Amino acid sequence: MTESESAIEGDVSRLPGRAWVVLSVVTGALFLEGIDIAMLNVAVPSIAADIGLGTGSAHWVISAYVLAYAGFMILGGRAADVLGRRRVFLTALAVFVAFSAIGGLAQESWVLLLVRFITGATAGFMTPAGFSLLTTTFPEGALRNKALAIYGAIGASGFLLGVFGGGLLTSLDWRLVFFAPAFLGLGFLIAGGLFIVRDAEVTEARVRGSFDFAGGATLTAAMVSLVYGIVSLGENLSNVLGLSALGIAALLGCAFVAIERRADDPLIPAGVLTTGLLPWVTSVGLLFIGAFFAWQFVLTLYLQELLGWTPLQTGTAFSAMGIELVVAPFLTPKLVARFGNVAVMLAGLGAVALGFVLTLRLDEGSGFRDLLPSLLLLGLAFAFIYGPMTAAAVEGVSDDKHGLAGGIVYTGFQFGAALGVSIVTVVLVGGSLGVPSVEDYQRALIVPAVAAGLALGIGILLFVRQRTDHVPSAR
Repeated sequence: MTESESAIEGDVSRLPGRAWVVLSVVTGALFLEGIDIAMLNVAVPSIAADIGLGTGSAHWVISAYVLAYAGFMILGGRAADVLGRRRVFLTALAVFVAFSAIGGLAQESWVLLLVRFITGATAGFMTPAGFSLLTTTFPEGALRNKALAIYGAIGASGFLLGVFGGGLLTSLDWRLVFFAPAFLGLGFLIAGGLFIVRDAEVTEARVRGSFDFAGGATLTAAMVSLVYGIVSLGENLSNVLGLSALGIAALLGCAFVAIERRADDPLIPAGVLTTGLLPWVTSVGLLFIGAFFAWQFVLTLYLQELLGWTPLQTGTAFSAMGIELVVAPFLTPKLVARFGNVAVMLAGLGAVALGFVLTLRLDEGSGFRDLLPSLLLLGLAFAFIYGPMTAAAVEGVSDDKHGLAGGIVYTGFQFGAALGVSIVTVVLVGGSLGVPSVEDYQRALIVPAVAAGLALGIGILLFVRQRTDHVPSAR
């Protein structure tokens, strides 16, 4: 064991027990958010068939969630910084649990999509609040890197293992994919209420002086309009509502800039968007998560609708990505301690780009063996990207802005998800109302491969810049 690795183990052993409880609850909530959307990805064909959604509009089961998630993320992060991280986290988690249960009872498509929008909005508050709880509980350095590696590993495992759980539950009844997160979330809510330290008292004067309500409302409306426009155009490039939404988003964006210039304490303080590695990490996260969501959406439809796999078979195949659970908590922190967050993240970006390129060779005769190399590479990618990326995002950002920084990063994630699913839907259906052919799926799989290649390019530029400018890595 090297000296740096010994330091990590020694520091972790001196952590107070309450810090590990905070890590467990916050990580559990991120896992919950991951399995929720991953299980729905696998369940989409069954849900669409049951409630009457076509291939071109089935994505709204995912997109309604992502639309609200991206729109409310920055507002949620700032609310956590000002109103109290524990308060915002637990309140959002409670609403998330309640509406997940309601989703399992929905009989009409509009009810289901409304539930997905509301759970996405609550996740937009819950995720940055939980992230800032974690980064302010663990001091910067080896302790935080270790905690974030665990956070990233378990959180990413929600995306990866959720597809197996989704396949298993969907084979019984797709409604169970709503009830399962509600049940798990209730347990995390109880644990969080008992063990997370209460916030300092929040006074009305503090809220008035520290919270830019006008900026928050305007930015949220702009983000929701922007993502709605992108998703709608993904369904139909001539969609009038989609084009109008983009125009409204542009106007609201201009209004937000004007409000921020006059605000005494703006929602996004000057310099935050250019602090440290935050803009680089956000760009990489947008492309990486966008590529993953696009790839998973297309591949799920390809396996079930073209190859005739059952939801359980699909979920079982995706569970091969669970290699991330073994690598991330044990190997990733050691690699970060030796090489730095950016270098480890770059290795993961290379793995995911290669994995997506390999899926371009799939055809109607492909089987699990043809898919396995890509699944294993993607598991490694999540292990090397998720934790180091989130750790790098707060380098150089003051503690009182960690909620906002987390909101910005996760907004990039969700914006990327919306963009990826929308673009890949356009490429897949190609304006046709018929069932996609193998050529359509092969063409659609080019989208995540290109996005992953762009993410890798940005990662290389960041790595070179960091070495040239001697920007210190988190070691």
